[in-house]
Amino acid sequence: MADVIDSELKQKVIDYLKTVSKAKNRDVAREIGIDKHLVDKAITELSKEGKIEYIYLGASFIKLKDEEAGA
Repeated sequence: MADVIDSELKQKVIDYLKTVSKAKNRDVAREIGIDKHLVDKAITELSKEGKIEYIYLGASFIKLKDEEAGA
């Protein structure tokens, strides 16, 4: 069951990131209405899977990797 929830959560994160150029973890959590701790975990897994990347512009942001953004 946790894997299903994780998959759904990761998809929500990806869907949200498709609507913006970059975002902070807390912004993603607020926009999709999920606890930030769970969103942080999903983002870490998505980063390990190579679907999103971290960028640093004076603060830490995340964005979809180019191949995901165009998909």
